[in-house]
Order: sequence, then C-alpha cells, then structure tokens
Amino acid sequence: MTAKMMDGPAWVMLIALSLLWSATFFVVEIGLRELGPFMLVAGRVSFGAATLWILVLASGLTLPRTARDWRDLFVMGFLNNAVPFSLIFWGQVYLTGGLAAIFNATTPIFGVIVAHMLLADERATPLKALGVLFGLCGVVAMVGPEALQGMSGSLLGQIAIIGAAISYAFAGVFGRRLSRFAPPVAAAGMLTASTIMMVPLALVVEGVPAAMPSIDTWAVILVLGVLGSGGAYILYFRILARAGATNLLLVTFIIPPGAILLGWVFLDEELGETAIVGLGLIFAGLACVDGRLFRRRRAA
Repeated sequence: MTAKMMDGPAWVMLIALSLLWSATFFVVEIGLRELGPFMLVAGRVSFGAATLWILVLASGLTLPRTARDWRDLFVMGFLNNAVPFSLIFWGQVYLTGGLAAIFNATTPIFGVIVAHMLLADERATPLKALGVLFGLCGVVAMVGPEALQGMSGSLLGQIAIIGAAISYAFAGVFGRRLSRFAPPVAAAGMLTASTIMMVPLALVVEGVPAAMPSIDTWAVILVLGVLGSGGAYILYFRILARAGATNLLLVTFIIPPGAILLGWVFLDEELGETAIVGLGLIFAGLACVDGRLFRRRRAA
C-alpha cells in the first residue's frame, strides 16, 4: 500500500486545524481572567459535544447504544479530554499559552513510550528512540532550572501539562477500541462523557460564578467548544481520511509557533532562552518520531 500524500486541500485543512488549536492556548489565558480552569473545560467539552451531535444526527450515523459502548467512550473522554484539558487549563494559570503549547507538543514523544510498552505492533525503532531522547532533553532543558528552585507555581504548571501529554499518549493507545464507531460519533460520545464528568466537578471545586461572565468570556467558551473541539475534530478526521495519520502528525510542529505568535502579538509575551532551547530539542525529537525527513534523505 502506498503512503497517502499531502495535497492542497489537505494542507489547507492542516493549517486551519493548527490555527484552531494554537488559538485555544491563547484564548484560555483570556478566559482565566473571569472563570476557573475547570469551568472553562466544562464549557469547552459541552459546546464541543453539542456541535458534533448536530453533525452526527444530520448525517444519520449509527449511535452508541450498549453499556460497553458508553464505557469505552467514558474512558476515552477521561483520558483524551477531561484529564488533559483540566491539566492544561490549570497549568495555564501559571504559564503563558506559548509555553503550554511547547510542553503539550511532547505528546507524540510520550506516545512512542506508551505504545512501546503496551502495544506489540508499535515497538519503538532506533530513530523513534532517538526522538524520545531529544524530546526528554528538551523537557529537562525547560524544567531543569526551575526545579532547582523548589516547587513553584510555574513548575507545577509545567508538570501539569506534561501530565496532560502523558494522558493524551494513553488515550492514543486506548482509542484503538473506538474504531468500531464512525469518527464523528466517537468524538461526540467522548465529549459528551467528558461533559458529564466535568460539569459536576467544576461546580463542586469552583462553584457557580458569582457574576454572569462577560461577552469576551462567552466568546472564549464558544471558540474553545464550537471551534477548538467541535470544528477541530471535524477537520482532524477529514485530514486523517485524506492524508493519513503520519501526515496528521505535522500539526504538532505548527501549534507551538502559532500559540507563541498569538501571545507575542496580543499579550506581549516572550520566550526565555531555556524555552527556545527546549523547543528546538522537542522539534528535533518530533522530527525523529515523524521520520519523513530521514526517509527522504535516504531516498535521495
């Protein structure tokens, strides 16, 4: 079987997806001015679920019905939405969106480790192992100096987002069980399960907001839910079908620069030297995990 290629429409969708996910790191910083991280997560998953259910019902797709179906959707919603979204949004209380995006970019690095441990057909190649080494060195470069100063809020935020990346890695392995669903159904189901988990948690931990959120905050929730989750998953699955999983990995390279650029333009944020070094090492690791640059050199 020949590998799928990136054509013009696939590139347009990939760039659009990367912009949507880059923007989520930026708008979360605005939303946190009025709402707690768990309330923002609850808003994101609920509006995302509503957006996808409109698509699912309009398409006439088969819905999940059995207890086993919903059990798997709840596990996936926990690993792929509730846990990582909560950790990322909580981490952004202490970190800029650009830094959060860089740490989140380690997801494929941890994905190699988790898949190697749990899946017999996903053993790490020497090149992927080198990618893991580069990626972990990038994390150490960014976290190391901070760790020497004790458990500050910034360090806890970094650890939280690394935890989110690890949760995404486990979700990638578990997500194989959802192949029996049409992709929009799987996405709608897991976001619905996440909503059922996150709304009570947000109310218990953060309580009902004392005042009605401003228009800006409602706009943030809509961007996170309708575009950052609902619209993004639609693009995600279309790219997956058109260009394949390997090409879809390219989005990981584009999100951090996009989030950094938005923070720099609108919030006057800048990266320190250690963050730049860490970003370079993580990108080197992602290039090894992706592998296409090395394959092209061998072919040449």
